[in-house]
Amino acid sequence: MKKIIAFTLGSFATAAAFAALPPLTPEAQAAADLAKAKTAYAGRVGAYQLCQSMNKVADQFRVSGTPAPAACVAPPPFVAPVAAAAVPAPAAAPAAK
Repeated sequence: MKKIIAFTLGSFATAAAFAALPPLTPEAQAAADLAKAKTAYAGRVGAYQLCQSMNKVADQFRVSGTPAPAACVAPPPFVAPVAAAAVPAPAAAPAAK
């Protein structure tokens, strides 16, 4: 029972803390986007490396006459996301009368 009460109070405190956080600044948002892109890229690289290791093990146990395992597709080099908000849009000219 104590664990349930502690969990409930902790969830309410966490929800209140997140509700009170201010919006991210453009620099912080760009840093968060970059971190998210790097994490996604690391996942793709990890999947590629896993594919290679699975193919290596499959080749060791493959019986002659069976098809080779599917080829792994290497991920493209990492490219940082472009911050569209960092480039200000040109100001529109006022309409002439």
